[in-house]
Amino acid sequence: MQIAFRTHDLGVRGLDAAVEKLHACGISAVQLVAYKFMDEVKYAPGGIDGEKARLIGETLKKAGVSVGLIGAYFNPVHSDGEKVARCKEVFKEYLRYSHLLGCPVVGSETGSFNDDKWTYNPLNRTEEALGRVIETFRELAEYAKSVGAYVGMEGAAGHVCYDVKTLKRAVDGVACDNVKVIFDIYNYLDASNYKDYLSILEEGLSVFAGRIIVFHIKDCVFEDGKLRQVAPGKGMFDFGKILGMIKAYDKDAVLVLEGTTGDDIAPCTDFIRRKWEEV
Repeated sequence: MQIAFRTHDLGVRGLDAAVEKLHACGISAVQLVAYKFMDEVKYAPGGIDGEKARLIGETLKKAGVSVGLIGAYFNPVHSDGEKVARCKEVFKEYLRYSHLLGCPVVGSETGSFNDDKWTYNPLNRTEEALGRVIETFRELAEYAKSVGAYVGMEGAAGHVCYDVKTLKRAVDGVACDNVKVIFDIYNYLDASNYKDYLSILEEGLSVFAGRIIVFHIKDCVFEDGKLRQVAPGKGMFDFGKILGMIKAYDKDAVLVLEGTTGDDIAPCTDFIRRKWEEV
């Protein structure tokens, strides 16, 4: 098992500062989102190139830091077609340089018709929406295959792939064997189903057997009729059961503590590591 953090959740800017923070916290794996913590890397076509990718990859490798996932998230159903085209080009660039960066998998969520808000819209749950997601990710997966890389897909309740079944339909629709899954229990929860989180995890482990590349680890509380994310160990999730199920699925799983920041980084890392050893 590896505990990982998103590079931009470390609270520092720049590659050297990130490595220093990782070492200080005893963390040896990351979900790499270069443009969110490196000023010299922009989220735009041409923002990453071979020289920058090689520097990032070699620096992390030398520091003993592995990359569990490369993030290049975008909204494939955004109403601005030109923006979608630019985002696809950025995604393809990360696929092209993924091996230099230290990980062959580049991931994204499946988007929303609310454009930059990434929130629920009834149009998200239409066949048209699913078809657009499938078409976009098939293009990306086919390109990924041409450069020896993989595409990661992540579902979320407010997005087009709003549950495990819909994401499975999308993965099957893309119909490429180089599609992986990013699994986040919290993403699939809302006021109607949050008590069923263990059943949702069980379903995902079964449906996506062999495809899950990383698990996003979060916790939450239910207050005033809404779910609110909190740091792992500070909410309602039974991590003994969650981690026991994940460990039975994959003892070498990569657990990304997505959204865990600041003073929560060290204690949450210790909490997850201790729970993993107990199960």
